This record gives sequence, C-alpha cells and structure tokens, in this order.
Amino acid sequence: MANRRFEMHQYRQVIFRMQKGESDRTIAKSGIMGRAKCAEVRQLALKNGWLKNEALIPQDDVLARVFDKKTRRPGQESLILPFKDKVEKWHTAGICGTTIHRALMRNHGFGGSYSCVRRFLQKLEAANPRTTCILDFEPGEAAQVDFGTGPVITDVFTGEVFKTWIFVMTLCFSRHQYAEIVLNQTVETWLGAHRRAFEFFNGIPAKMIIDNAKCAIIRACYHDPEVQRSYAEAAEGYGFLISPCPPRDPKKKGRVESGVKYVKNSFVPLRTFRSLADANGQLRKWVLGEAGNRIHGTTRERPLTRFEEIEKDLLRPLPDVPPELATWTRVKVHGNCHVQFEKASYSVPYRLVRRSLWLKATETTVKLFHDLELVAVHPRLRKPGARSTVDDHLPPEALAYKMRDPQWCLKKAREVGPSCHRLIQTLFADRVLDNLRAAQGVISLKADFGGSRLEKACARTLHFGNPRYRAVKSILKKGLDQIPLEEDIPGPLPSTYTDSGRFLRPGDMLH
Repeated sequence: MANRRFEMHQYRQVIFRMQKGESDRTIAKSGIMGRAKCAEVRQLALKNGWLKNEALIPQDDVLARVFDKKTRRPGQESLILPFKDKVEKWHTAGICGTTIHRALMRNHGFGGSYSCVRRFLQKLEAANPRTTCILDFEPGEAAQVDFGTGPVITDVFTGEVFKTWIFVMTLCFSRHQYAEIVLNQTVETWLGAHRRAFEFFNGIPAKMIIDNAKCAIIRACYHDPEVQRSYAEAAEGYGFLISPCPPRDPKKKGRVESGVKYVKNSFVPLRTFRSLADANGQLRKWVLGEAGNRIHGTTRERPLTRFEEIEKDLLRPLPDVPPELATWTRVKVHGNCHVQFEKASYSVPYRLVRRSLWLKATETTVKLFHDLELVAVHPRLRKPGARSTVDDHLPPEALAYKMRDPQWCLKKAREVGPSCHRLIQTLFADRVLDNLRAAQGVISLKADFGGSRLEKACARTLHFGNPRYRAVKSILKKGLDQIPLEEDIPGPLPSTYTDSGRFLRPGDMLH
C-alpha cells in the first residue's frame, strides 16, 4: 500500500469525516486509507485550516496542489534530459523507443536503461495525446481495400503447399464486405479481385480508399501520389476515384483494417481447406452467412441487411461492357530481340534492341508500344520459359539462317542441277561437322555466277573428291568451271570411298 495513489475525492471524503470528529482509526477501518496516511492528511488539514467549524472543503485543484507537493519525492535529474530535443524529434518521426535507446547508447554514450527512455516517452505522449475522429460516409460513397496474410493451403489433389493472401473490400457505410483468398499481390490479381468484388456487390462505390501497395501506387506521397497506370485505367473504365492513404497512416482505412482482422481471426482458424477453390467457396459462404448477419459493433445493425435495404441501390451500376483490365509495365529489349514478362519472352522488331518499351498484358494478349506506336502483338504465354517469336522481327542475317534450313538448301540445289544437289547431300552427310552454313554459301553463289556455272563447278569439285564451299568458290573465281574435264582424269569416286577417305583409290586404278 506504500505506493498507492489517492484520488482527490478520497481526500475530500477523509477531510469531511475528520470535520465530523471521526478518528484516524475509525477512518482507516472504512478502508479509504491507512492510519499513517490519515495522520499526514490531518496534519495538512490542520495547517490549512480545513478542520475548523463550518470550514469549506477546498476544490479538487487546491487539494491537488497541496497533496501533489507533499507526495512528490525529490530525486535526481533524469539521464535523458541532455538529449531531450533529439528524443522528442525522433519520437515525432515515429521511431520506436528501443531504437532511440540503442541510438543514444551507440552515438552519444548514454548510460541509462531503456526504462528511462520509456518513461520519458510516456510523459511526451501524455502531454500530447494522439486523437482521432470518426469519418462518416454516405451510402455508396466509398469502399476501403486491403490485403492481409492468408492461410497456408495444401492442395489435396496435387500435394502443392502454397502461401496465400486475403483480399478484402469493405463498403464504408454498410460494412458489408467482399473477401477472396489469392496467391499473390500482383497488379493482375489486384485488378481481377476488384472486378469480382464489383460483380459481387452488383455495383461500384464512388471512391476507393486504399493503402500504398505497389500494385496500386508507384510512388507514395502525402500530396502527390503516383498511381499505377493499370489501376488508373481500371478506375477510368469503371468510373471510381482512387484515394490513397497518406504514407504510414493506415488508420485512414480503419474499416477494412478491422475487416481483414475479422476474417483472419474469425474465419481462418480451425478450418481445413482442400484447395484454393475450396477455401474461396467456404469464405464466400461465410461472408454471406455469419459475417453478413452478425450485429456489427459500430453500426449495431447487420451489414448484409444494411447493404440490401439502403446501400445496394445507391452504388453506381456496372458498365454494359466491362472495361479491359490490363497490366502495364516497362520492359527493355534484349540483344536477342525479345522482352521478358513473367518469365516468358516476346519478340519485337530488331531495330528496337536496347530500347525501353511499354508492355500491355491482358488475359489473352501481350502488346508492346514504342512512343505510342504499337510495334508487336503476341498471345499471352503462361508457361515459364515459353517464347513467342515473329520471324519478321529478326534481323535479316538471323532470319536468313533460320529460314534456309537443310530442306530449303536441297530444294534450291535440285533447281540448279544434279551435281549441285549431290554436293549438298554430301555436305549434309558429314557425321562430324554441321555444314548448314557451307550449304547456304554454295546456294548463294548462284546469284553471283549463275546456275549453269555453279552446276559445272559442283561437278568439278565432286570429280576431284573435294566437296567443299571453299573449293566451289575458288573454281568459280578462277574460271576453272569453263575448262572441260579431261577424259583421262579419273572420274568421281564411288560413294563407297567418299565416306572412308578423300585420297583413297581402287586398286585397279593404280599402275
């Protein structure tokens, strides 16, 4: 009882009973305060003339000055006072007490305990208490949106274990809410959940009060926040305003903060989810059942009833044609003439290599823009590592190599003549070296020397058993294709010898 603090009304009651002639023992038996404390109060009362006949008991402020001065203990000056201004500045900036204590010890040689810092901060908060006000909203005026951590789900069909998030949109007037369990917080998930929420409510609130999540706000700022381009297009299409909360001030959307906690604490615990679809099925049933028909702690009404009777008809109607929800992002063109989006690659014209483009991804397509010009359109790829390539986007040399495959070379060689066709077949029959470029080079000589000369040059290389691009080109440059082959020169080797060695000859040819 030594540290017991007494209220002013208790002091008034004790002084009143002393005026009536009661002893300290009698007053102590009533339990108001002990005999020693009564003796101190009696001495002060006598000193101030409060026990005289018909004396008025002083007001609380007078009693407070007397007894606070009496009970205040002299002590040493707080160790934190030399750093008072710094601590006040840090506290105003929202830095927690433990961080302040460590900074004082590390940078200023502070020798006090954390309790010293905590007591000082408590006095600051008592002197400047934080106050809030309740925001009122008209029916259909606004909704608040937020994410919360969801349950870990094990899919009983695939055995996959994955973390989840809970998307919640709460109507500010009725407190009716839409909730959905999702796998991530990407822009695509954010926009899709908005669409499903609007369809769930069968209407659109006039304003969305949101946090500064990256899927909605690129740069958080008190005065000039920068909205994500994809979210801005969705807001324009559906006709709602985006109202981001100030940075580090989630109390501005307290309704959905409470809604997320309610889902996490009331729905998630003690439930078993077989899959993501099963979890969302249970959640939707819970929202329309238990959550929607509870008596809300603030409105003292059922959210679902309040929504159906008042707010539902005051929401903006859904558009006849839902707007296209698209994810916009900046991408850079790599040296292979492709950009990457969600682990898939899409080609763009080679002239834009190393440039920065805008990529617009919908459910089915991916479009790429450069300076407002549409430069490429691809089907949306979902498999990681997949690639969509348009041949016209590749540089001419790469396209030529890609298009002039072995079948193309054989077809063109057949048009030149049988010797050319046989030489190309011989090149492709090599079991060690890939001769595609050599074959392409032989075919390309037709443009410079003509098909007739190329055919004769191919026949000459085959005759001497040297079927190589370099040999054909050398014969054409030196004009050797114009010299007829001598009859005494051995003819072309049988195919049985071309595979075994270039310089081998049958025995009957040796003299």
